[in-house]
Amino acid sequence: MLSLAFPAIDPIAIAIGPLAIRWYALAYIAGLIIGWRYVLAYINKPPYVMTRNQVDDLLFWATIGVIVGGRTGYVLFYNLDFYLANPSHILKVWEGGMSFHGGMLGVIIAVFCFARHRGISFLGVVDAVAAAAPIGLFFGRIANFINGELFGRVTDVPWGMVFPRGGPEPRHPSQLYEAGLEGIALFCILFAISRSEKMRSHTGVVGGVFLAGYGISRIIVEFFRQPDQQLGYLVFGATMGQLLSVPMVLVGAGVAIYGLKRPALVGQKPADENTSKTAKS
Repeated sequence: MLSLAFPAIDPIAIAIGPLAIRWYALAYIAGLIIGWRYVLAYINKPPYVMTRNQVDDLLFWATIGVIVGGRTGYVLFYNLDFYLANPSHILKVWEGGMSFHGGMLGVIIAVFCFARHRGISFLGVVDAVAAAAPIGLFFGRIANFINGELFGRVTDVPWGMVFPRGGPEPRHPSQLYEAGLEGIALFCILFAISRSEKMRSHTGVVGGVFLAGYGISRIIVEFFRQPDQQLGYLVFGATMGQLLSVPMVLVGAGVAIYGLKRPALVGQKPADENTSKTAKS
């Protein structure tokens, strides 16, 4: 069976003595920093939901949400029995194990608390974060590919790869499929929508399209991705990723429709960087 050679890249990007920096960590850092810069550019157009100082503060809140939510989601959704038997491993995030769906919920909670604390539009902040989210997803999936993890199902397609931990059979490089759909394609769709001042003024549209778009992308890719070994196939032959993504599609569509039906949010750019006069949603 023909297959492509897996590019064996050392998961450790930089090693200085006992200090080792992995590509996975760099992917998270790159996603957060580039996403932060993108949000700064996003808020420079109406309806001006945040100031630059508030975006800087938001980065901290979002980082905590991603880490705590991502780890909690993995423990609860993907390997609860193991962590109930080995609770000391819950905090060992360096061993791997992060859930996007959990990280997303963590960020939503963090954004809600942030918006309430700052007295600014919750849906407006959600839109800004959602527009930048595919950037982090892209880097994260590339890191998964470098680590040779979350690989696809056995296949006979010419671009199938033999992954170091996937046995001798060629498999779909599903990490790259996800990077393309959840990262590049979804970013382009959200970028096109956010270019419209009318769409941006209806807060919730960008965030809703992101939720629905990610859910659809994940459901599609899960048909090519190998299910988690400890879970396998669940009800109706679906995977955990697909089951968790169905509510995302429904909620995302609902939020986008709700945003379109709401009055347009009109905000004036705050003169004081420490305050915002944008109406709450």
